[in-house]
Parts: sequence; structure tokens; C-alpha cells
Amino acid sequence: MKPTRYRWLVVAVFFVFMLLHQSDRLLIGPLTTPIMQTFGIDEAQMGAVFTGALIVSSILYPLWGYLYDRFARAKLLALASFIWGSTTWLSAIAPTYPTFLATRASTGIDDSSYPGLYSLIADYFGPQVRGKIYGLLQIAQPLGYMVGLIVGTMFVASLGWRGIYYLTGSLGLVLAIVIFFTVREMPRGKSEPELANLEQIGIYRFDKKIALGLFRKKSLLLLFAQGFVGVFPWNVITYWFFRYLETERKYSPDAVLMTMAPAILVLAAGYFVGGAVGDWMFRRTSRGRVLTAMVGVLTGAVMLALMMSVPMGNQTLFLVMLLFTAVFIPFASANVISTVYDITLPEVRSTALAVQYFIENSGAALAPLLAGIIAVRSSLHDAILLICVSTWLLGAILLAFTAYWVPRDIATLREQLRARAEFERAAQRG
Repeated sequence: MKPTRYRWLVVAVFFVFMLLHQSDRLLIGPLTTPIMQTFGIDEAQMGAVFTGALIVSSILYPLWGYLYDRFARAKLLALASFIWGSTTWLSAIAPTYPTFLATRASTGIDDSSYPGLYSLIADYFGPQVRGKIYGLLQIAQPLGYMVGLIVGTMFVASLGWRGIYYLTGSLGLVLAIVIFFTVREMPRGKSEPELANLEQIGIYRFDKKIALGLFRKKSLLLLFAQGFVGVFPWNVITYWFFRYLETERKYSPDAVLMTMAPAILVLAAGYFVGGAVGDWMFRRTSRGRVLTAMVGVLTGAVMLALMMSVPMGNQTLFLVMLLFTAVFIPFASANVISTVYDITLPEVRSTALAVQYFIENSGAALAPLLAGIIAVRSSLHDAILLICVSTWLLGAILLAFTAYWVPRDIATLREQLRARAEFERAAQRG
């Protein structure tokens, strides 16, 4: 198979992996009510279930990042898929709430495996198009949620929540085999313009000194800070919005499906549109990706506040506002990943993104529990509105500062890669 065609096969395999993995991961939202009924628990206890997996994934991000930068990323991704299938099976057989809490927390082990996937894709596709590719891959996240929503709504009565987890866990084991035998490793830095024309590229792996240097990049530190607050809204919406529609807006299961399905489709489109707009802006200014992310975050906060103010009985207006919100809130995702790679050397990119995700989830892991506590004392409406709007506004401010600093960090990276290319050419000339 031609290299150009093969790289799209890799994208297709990773898309299916992310679709099914996210479906398994996010099924917990649609299945929240039957799980709570099975174990006889309240919102705060269920919030602890959500938070447990997030804490485990947060802790393991740095380890996954190091392993990806040190060893073959493709084989580690196959291992992550195997772990996904195995831990989901353990969750399905858990007999009591404490064991379910523990086994569901273990599913967070593979949730921190994405930095290697994005790093490997970066070596297949150059910086000018990465935003679109990442946006395309991230379509799998909301589509996975929709698959989980449909499966959770339509089959929970016949299969039960345990039966659904048996199914999704089995798919994880199958994908592990597919990735192991299908996806090939790519030399780190192969797609960078400065290195793309070289016949051979040296083997670059994790370097402690270079990794520590990440914390001296001002734009990267600002992205880390933005990430700390930026994922709070996503965890609250992912884990509690389904129940909010059920219990506070009194939506029937059919009404929930008719509301969430179009919203998820629009959300999926927003990932790709945000990445494509970021690429277009990046070709015009090195600040383009970050400015695109900032506009998306700020607009999403305003639209969500307006949406939550819609009267309870007006389902049509609520849906319209939800669709407007959904198109903007994923704008930052692909652009943040691309920006991290725009300012870091290839051999530490998994580590850099792993640190980004570690910081994001170390704070946001508490978001579902915090929302559950607020819901018990007040309402899910107040929890969603307060957490989402406040953190998105703060994130927009941090992105504005990032946009100021990022051009000089991008210029530094391009200079480092040009120097590396000259060294490689000199070595090849003998």
C-alpha cells in the first residue's frame, strides 16, 4: 500500500478505536440511573464513581507519555485497547458498590493512552493540516457518546447495563488485535517540513533534559493552566447532562434521545470545523490556532448560559440553543493539541501532551463529584451553569495570554528542527 494511502488506513483504525473506546467510556452517562438503582446510591456516591476513573487516568498520564516517547507507540496503543476491554469486563461483573467503584476506577488506566495516538499521527501528517486530522479523529468522541446514548437507551431493558459492558469490553479486545497487526511505527519528526526530505532520520527518543525544558516555554505553561480549568465543563456535561434532562427538565427517554442525537452530531462537526478553521488561521498567523480556541471557548460559555435560562417547558428553544452551544465548545480541542506539537520537539510530544492532560484531569477529575455535591444541595441546573461558565471564561483569558507568547515558541522550535536537519545532512554526507 502506498504511504499516502496507508496513513489514511491508520487514521481509520484510530477513528474506530476512539469511537468504540469513547462509547464504552461515556456509556456511564446514559447508564447512570440504572446503575444507581442497582446499587441504591445517590448522586454524590455516583459522582465518586465518575471521579475515580478520572483520578486514575490523571495519575497515569505522565507514565503513558514517557512510555510513548521511549518505546513503540503502535504496540503500546494495542496494549491500551487490551486493558480497556479487560477492565470493562471487571466492571460488568462487580457485585457491590465498593467493588464497582474500584473496578470502574481501573477503567481509567487506558483513558490516558491518547497522547501516543496523537503523537504518532503527527509523524504521518505535517503541521499545516494537523488541526483538521485531529478534528476528524475527535469526531469519534461525540459520535461515541451518541452510540453509547443509543445503546444505553434502546438496549438497557433487554441486556441490562452489565450486558452492555460485556459487549463493549469485548470490542476493546478485538481492537487490540487489529491495532497490533495493522498500525506501523513512524520515525519521530518524519512529517516536519525541515526533516521531510531527508532520506534517513536519526532515532530520537525521550530526553530528560528536553522534557524538563518544556516547563520553560511560556505558551506551554499557559496552555497547561488553561487545561486545568478547561476540562471542568466537559466532565460535568458528560456525566450529568443526561440525568439533568431526565430529572429536572422531565424529558422522557425518547425526548432525551431526540434532543441529544442532533446536539452530538453538531458537536462532532464542531471538532472538525474548529480544527479546519485553526489550520486556516495558522497559515495566516502563528497565533491562529490559539485565537480560534479562545473564540470557541468564549462563545460556548455565553451560549450555554443562554441555553440554561430557557424555560423548562420550551423544548424547541432549548434544543436550538443547545445546537448553537454544541458547535462552538469543541473548537479548542484540536487546536490545543496542534499548538502543543507546534512548540515541542518530536521526541517529547507524547510527554508534553500527557502533562497537558494530567493537569487537565487532575483538576477536572473532581468536577463530577463537585457537581454531584452541588446538585444534592441545590440542583443540577445550578451545578452545570456555575461550573461550566466560570471555568470557560477563565480559560478564554488564559488563551488570550497564550496567543501573545506562542509565536516566539513556534519560531524557536522551527530553528531547532532546521539545526537538526543540517546535522542529519552533514552526518549522511560522511
